[in-house]
Amino acid sequence: MPKLHTYTDSDFNDLSVLMQELSNNIVFTRESLERLLADSNSHLYVAREEGRIVACACLCIYHQPFSTDATIESVAVSSNMRGKGLGRKLMEHLLEEATRMNVDCIHLTSNPKRVAANALYQKLGFVRNETNCYGMKKVRG
Repeated sequence: MPKLHTYTDSDFNDLSVLMQELSNNIVFTRESLERLLADSNSHLYVAREEGRIVACACLCIYHQPFSTDATIESVAVSSNMRGKGLGRKLMEHLLEEATRMNVDCIHLTSNPKRVAANALYQKLGFVRNETNCYGMKKVRG
């Protein structure tokens, strides 16, 4: 799976569609994509079919005082491409990349409504944690 370094208008449009399939609440902009691509700790991988982006996932690396961790974010497979193993291939690639980057622990969250995705994560060895997950919007000024 190639890492996206630059993008075309078509790539941006394909990613916009995937982000909307992931959630109607996502605001995806060229600025947000450019910030992601410029960040050396964020790695956006894509799968293409006939030149179009049909799946994506982001591996975000961060360092703590005691470990190097990663989160997997924005895993999306186009609705018309599901059931073909793209999600598995994408996730396996991210796990290989995390190993290559000496990541100690990988975290991800997934909406319980995404039944197939949650089943895949468990098959790949992820364990559902019993924790409180908190979030805060608009922490920037």
